[in-house]
Order: sequence, then structure tokens, then C-alpha cells
Amino acid sequence: MSSLPFFSERIPAGFPSPAQGYLDEHLDLNQLCIRRPASTFLLRVEGDSMVEAGIFSGDILIVDRSLEAVAGDVVVASLQGEFTVKELQLLPTPMLKPRNAAYAPIPIGDDGVDLFGVVTFCLHALRGGDRASPGSVASGGA
Repeated sequence: MSSLPFFSERIPAGFPSPAQGYLDEHLDLNQLCIRRPASTFLLRVEGDSMVEAGIFSGDILIVDRSLEAVAGDVVVASLQGEFTVKELQLLPTPMLKPRNAAYAPIPIGDDGVDLFGVVTFCLHALRGGDRASPGSVASGGA
């Protein structure tokens, strides 16, 4: 991906600002989102177990396998050969926590839970018709 025009002036999410923005520099989304290309993967979310974390079905996750997961990280884990995305909790009991009250936490024990990587960014389309087709990026379960 080539660099894109970047306006460095911050945009208020509350009341409009009377200040006029100006083009300050270019921003390369690869440099911003992908620190370690050799260990970074893209996964498409399917499901609604992480909606309270702002992760929705159809979103694309940028996952870095080189990072060591810490408590509170959103991680991609493999459970019995299936991927899932959840928040990592270590204390008082290690578990993978969904961010949707309709789902139960998954205890982390000796039953084959492998952490695949740490989610560093979530790409979320705001125009439904602009989402990429399901086959265009690797799928991952929620």
C-alpha cells in the first residue's frame, strides 16, 4: 500500500472545530499498522463475541505473532484447531473473555489452548457496501 495524504490536525468527535486543517505529511498504513511484516497476519472476524470491544463480524484484524500477550490484550487463540478472538485474562483465573455478555468465558487450562498472536489493529468499515468480499482475506472465527 502506498502512503496516503495525512492531515495531522486532530478532528474533534464532539463539537465542530472552526480551525481549518491542512495536509501535513503522508501516512503509510503499512508503517503504522504492521511493525513486523514477517510475523503479521490478517484475519477476518466472523461472529459477535467481541462487539463490546468494538470488533464486529466482517472486521479485519491485524495480528502480530511476535508479541508476548499480556493481561488485557485482545488475542487470537486456537482451541482444538479452531481460531477465536477474545480478551486475555490471567488473574485470578486464566481465561479467554468474550466482550459480549451472551457468551461465556473460556478457561485456559491444559486442554490445548494455543495463543496465535496479539491483535494490534482492527479495520472496521463504516460503509457496509465497502467491505471486502469474504474470500479476499483469510477467515477467523470470533
